[in-house]
Amino acid sequence: MTRTSTTGAEAANAVEPGDAPGSGPAARRELLHGLPWLVWRRHRTFLRLALLVTVVGCATFAYQHSGLIDFLHARGATPDTEGRLANDFQNTYGRLFATGSQLLEFLPVLIGVFLGAPLIAGEQEHGTIKLVSTQSVSCGRWVAATLALPLTVAVLCTALLSAAFTWLWTPAHNLAMGGDWLTGGAFESTGPVPVARTLFLTVCGIALGMLVKRVVRAMAATAVFALVTSLIWSELLIGRLGTLRSVSYPYDGDGPDLPPDAVRIDDWVSTADGKLYGYGTCVHGDAESCRAKLGIVNRVTQYFDYGQMAGMQWLGAGILLALAAVVLTFVVWRAHRRPL
Repeated sequence: MTRTSTTGAEAANAVEPGDAPGSGPAARRELLHGLPWLVWRRHRTFLRLALLVTVVGCATFAYQHSGLIDFLHARGATPDTEGRLANDFQNTYGRLFATGSQLLEFLPVLIGVFLGAPLIAGEQEHGTIKLVSTQSVSCGRWVAATLALPLTVAVLCTALLSAAFTWLWTPAHNLAMGGDWLTGGAFESTGPVPVARTLFLTVCGIALGMLVKRVVRAMAATAVFALVTSLIWSELLIGRLGTLRSVSYPYDGDGPDLPPDAVRIDDWVSTADGKLYGYGTCVHGDAESCRAKLGIVNRVTQYFDYGQMAGMQWLGAGILLALAAVVLTFVVWRAHRRPL
């Protein structure tokens, strides 16, 4: 009895049912050859979905851009004191910006959970990774092909969506998301941050999958990891990416004259030489005597200016990319040093 086996090359040349002549796997291998083609076939559903979301998202943002510019030319881009412009903008474009921001915030998590975590864990769980040792393909080539194509598609899709959404958001940054570019969602959904988060969470998902070796457990671990790192990012890291600016004004004077696109962070009271006290200092009892004793004569407001946003984003993205490089190095090292 003769036993036959299908190698990776034979599987790549096989014609799927329903493929038209010239459109099957053999024809499409003109663009993808060997191992990259096999990686594409194994993850083609998610990769195709990511490409589709990218095309639809970019087309939507581009289509809405012209209408947004017309709105801003007719009504202006600076909120009025009565809040009418901000209210009209919210009614017209609020849902668009909320949806776009949520897409760019959650897309890195979805890619990390549904693409990164199963990438190697699926091969380990089903035992197909053992075939690598029986083929002429080296472990290094297999790891490179397994990681390179999915990571390239994930980064490309996120970069295109982020660029299109940033192009849409920038002229309306004073109005979109309440004008709060730091905590309103714009910081995580524009510029280089979504791309860096995608690469970081995907690589971490791959590493967790490699260690856990079970797809469902790896996906759950990646989801929890994404939640924890998101909390650390928003609560501890963002505020440290830039230097707070301060404006002082008399204690009994009018409020601070901040730039219209500034994000107010904290308020203090201070002495004439700049010593800060908590905003609630000397507000009960004999407040005037208390302030005179401490020498409190001013109020101080700390804020981030819109001009700081790009630098803060690139610094945060650089941190995430450096961490991703460390994790990716660990993945490659472990794949070479220990059997998967």
